[in-house]
Amino acid sequence: MANSVVISGVGLWTPKYSVSNEELVASYNAWAANYNEQHAEAIEQGDVIAKPFSSAEFIEKASGIKSRYVYAKEGILDINRMRPSIAPRQDDELSHQAEMAVEAAKKALLAANKTARDIDMVVVSCAYTQRSYPAIAIEVQAALGIEGFAFDMLVACSAATFGLQRAYDAVRSESAKAVLVINPELTSPQVNYKDRDSHFIFGDVATAIVVESEATCRSQHAFDVLGVKCVTSYSNNIRSNFGYVSFATDEAPYGVDKLFHQNGRKVFKEVCPMAAEHIEGHLASHGIEVSQLRRWWLHQANINMNLLISKRLLGRDASFDEAPIVLDEYANTASAGSIIAFAKYHEDMQANDIGVICSFGAGYSIGSLILQKR
Repeated sequence: MANSVVISGVGLWTPKYSVSNEELVASYNAWAANYNEQHAEAIEQGDVIAKPFSSAEFIEKASGIKSRYVYAKEGILDINRMRPSIAPRQDDELSHQAEMAVEAAKKALLAANKTARDIDMVVVSCAYTQRSYPAIAIEVQAALGIEGFAFDMLVACSAATFGLQRAYDAVRSESAKAVLVINPELTSPQVNYKDRDSHFIFGDVATAIVVESEATCRSQHAFDVLGVKCVTSYSNNIRSNFGYVSFATDEAPYGVDKLFHQNGRKVFKEVCPMAAEHIEGHLASHGIEVSQLRRWWLHQANINMNLLISKRLLGRDASFDEAPIVLDEYANTASAGSIIAFAKYHEDMQANDIGVICSFGAGYSIGSLILQKR
């Protein structure tokens, strides 16, 4: 008989630096004014398009974001740089992303009442890794002193839920006894801070979750995993072309297309119904009505997306208690958003309460887990 699988602990590590909308807008507008002044003649002749200006009010209305945490603040607001300044580390030093992952992992292990000896599989699942190999997950495994195996997964904003599905499958099939799934989202280096439509979207964070068999669970706040479901459907509407092949194609390795870019309107129009249908279908496959859910821990990309998805499912606006929002403080943290919401809003759940973690993003990709409080 297959193991019953539980989530026994969650960890959230938040960087010490933050950038407000007001700070970001002041920097962007100063850069835009400088750009327009330098290209005034070409702009007047129609050869160059003037850079538009932004406002904190526009950002909050369009996204619900008020601020974001960043791993390194220096450089982001400098109009002569417009990107974070992160000091390189030697090969024998812990990488920046592994450092983030380790901090979140320690918190998850503590919450799960586990030590490194109890874990035998590590998955680092996120939107970007800072290098191709060796895997960040293997570096984290070594830093924590975990025996077993580890690997990285890149599934953009759905990486966390896809990683949890892999963990669920491993524990259920007994190929692993306990899995640490970590989402060190170091997104700020891939932000184009010179683009009005996207410079405000992302923030940095790290989250982690322990997945194990119910037989070994000893934590205070544990959830039975009733089901997992993932789906992908190819789309070019969210994209980052950064990669090592630029060296061979002779393209600028840090060109605009190599950074995050999207067709936001198409994403909104196409992903919202996909996510709502995915969640509704997943619940129905387990005989659960939407009305039975106590809480929705949704992907934190845009408040208007979350409101629309909740309304499609409930037939009304969801309350903050039903579908908590964290992107006002954290911004879009790629795959970690739904896990941040879960980390901050799960301890008040009562025995047998049901909730859904769902993330969606580039690919397109959607992943969900149905959880029930033990």
